[in-house]
Amino acid sequence: MNGGLGTSMGCQGPKSCIEVRQHQTFLDLTVKQITHLNHVTGKNIPLVLMNSFNTEADTSNIVRKYDTMTIDSFLQNKYPRIYADSLLPMITDHEGQHHEWYPPGHGDVYQAFSDSGLLDRYLEEGKEWAFISNIDNLGATVDFTILAHAVEQNREFVMEVTDKTRADIKGGTLIQYEDAPLKLLEVAQVPKEHIHDFMSVKKFKVFNTNNLWVNLKALKSLFQKPDPFSHMDIICNQKIEKGHRIIQLETASGAAISLFTGTQAINVPRMRFLPVKSTSDLFVLQSDLFSLENGLFKMSKLRAFPNPPMVKLGPYMKDVSSYMKRFGGQTNIIDLDQLTISGDVTVGRKVVLKGTVIIVAAEGDVIDIPDGSILEDKVVTGSLRILDH
Repeated sequence: MNGGLGTSMGCQGPKSCIEVRQHQTFLDLTVKQITHLNHVTGKNIPLVLMNSFNTEADTSNIVRKYDTMTIDSFLQNKYPRIYADSLLPMITDHEGQHHEWYPPGHGDVYQAFSDSGLLDRYLEEGKEWAFISNIDNLGATVDFTILAHAVEQNREFVMEVTDKTRADIKGGTLIQYEDAPLKLLEVAQVPKEHIHDFMSVKKFKVFNTNNLWVNLKALKSLFQKPDPFSHMDIICNQKIEKGHRIIQLETASGAAISLFTGTQAINVPRMRFLPVKSTSDLFVLQSDLFSLENGLFKMSKLRAFPNPPMVKLGPYMKDVSSYMKRFGGQTNIIDLDQLTISGDVTVGRKVVLKGTVIIVAAEGDVIDIPDGSILEDKVVTGSLRILDH
């Protein structure tokens, strides 16, 4: 699913074109993974990109450079935004302006995939399964163990979930009413008075990684029913656009779990969920905690815990360009539990961070962490130009 832009990280164009590590983008790493997969298996497993109208043109130009494998793509649908007050569409004609339209969430993947003709083509070619994931989840790799389990258990739809941590309290989770099918519950669907319950790590212990395995024959059979995907829960997403309150009606791809008859959720290791939603996530993947092999991120065996540390970088580092200027690189976070940085802070090269580290520069203050500094269970405040190692 390649419909997102990199605007939240201060970048222009498709998010999949942001450089993650060693001058390689999300798309570069994904292509490397599948190229290696095809080399090992001797097959030609295609990469399929669902683009939105925001990413279609740029992505189409970029994929021309890849000649090691088959890359297919299809275009996600688009719908007019709605004024919250009048419930009328923003558009004044069919063409409209760019900001007047929106892609209706990644739950649109099934209808758009079928409408593109790719579903029928792949079935004719003898393909039986699709692995669906977000392009920015660098842990979402093809795992034949999961696929074999799905086949052996005669499943039609398998969702990968993983243990919830304090960093995942807003992640969608699964619920079930008595003998009814499993349903995906997103935070946007929860009444305000129950938000605390939804975010409880004790009450809801797992969340949806959005790594989904779908049997193509079962998907095709769904389309034999009248408008099957109209039964997916709709999320009402409210935003401000051009000074107006607007509504976007969206669906989530995981919500399809309630439409299939043979479904299952599988609790997978955290390493299968490595999304990059912010520069905080990017920092973790660019540190020495991870190494790269054939496009796959592997966590260092020196780390005592299976989960990455919690990292929160402040507004000064929100944009990728600002973040890159403020971090010298080669940061050691093998033993880091939690990092918070706020204010005008610069971190040098080969800095070692351990335990819980908090660095806060008040307004008007500047903190420079020199090359080679070692911070362990430390709170740094005020204005510092030199910090002893």
